[in-house]
Amino acid sequence: MKILIIYTYPHHESLNGDILNTVIKNINHSHQTRVIDLYKEKFDPVLYFDKIHKRRHLQYDQETKAYREAISWSDHIIFIFPIWWSGMPAILKGFIDRVLVQNFAYSYSTKKILPNKLLKGKSASIIVTHDTPKLMVKFVQQDYGKVLKTQVLESMCGIKVRQYLISPNIRSSNLTQRQKFLKKIEQYTQKI
Repeated sequence: MKILIIYTYPHHESLNGDILNTVIKNINHSHQTRVIDLYKEKFDPVLYFDKIHKRRHLQYDQETKAYREAISWSDHIIFIFPIWWSGMPAILKGFIDRVLVQNFAYSYSTKKILPNKLLKGKSASIIVTHDTPKLMVKFVQQDYGKVLKTQVLESMCGIKVRQYLISPNIRSSNLTQRQKFLKKIEQYTQKI
C-alpha cells in the first residue's frame, strides 16, 4: 500500500510530533510511505486566481503539482493536525483549497447536482488533538473538527475515512493519558 502522511503542526517536539513519529515507526515496512510536512515545507496556503489565472484551471497549477501527484500516488492518506478554533489549521485549509481542486478531486456535470467524486477508491485516517473537554464536544459542538472528514474527503472527493482518532482536552491531560493515546495510535497504525 502507498501511504501519504500529511502532517500539520509547526513544532516537532510536541504531542503532534510524537504522533507523527509513532505513525512512521509503526507502519508496516512493506508499505511505501511519504510525508508532507506543511510547516517544514513552508506551504503557501493562500488561494489566488484572477482573470489570467482562472479558478477552473487550478488543477494545472505548477506550484501545487507535486502535492496533487502525491495524492494521486497514494492509496491511503493519514492526516495529523490539531484542532484550532473548532477546525483545522489555516495552512491545512489552504492546502485543501489549493490542492483538492475541481477537476482533480471532484467535478460537476450538468445533469447532476452532487459532485463527481474523483478520488474514490482512496481511504484516509485522521488523527487530531485539541484542548476542548469531551463533554463540550459531544453535546455542544457535535461537528467539532469534522469538516475534513465529512464535507471535504467523503462528500466531495469520495475518500473513505476509515479511522478518526481524537485526543481531547490536551491542556489538562497528563503524561499517562498522552502515552495511552500514543499506544492507541501505535496499535492502529500497525493494522494498516
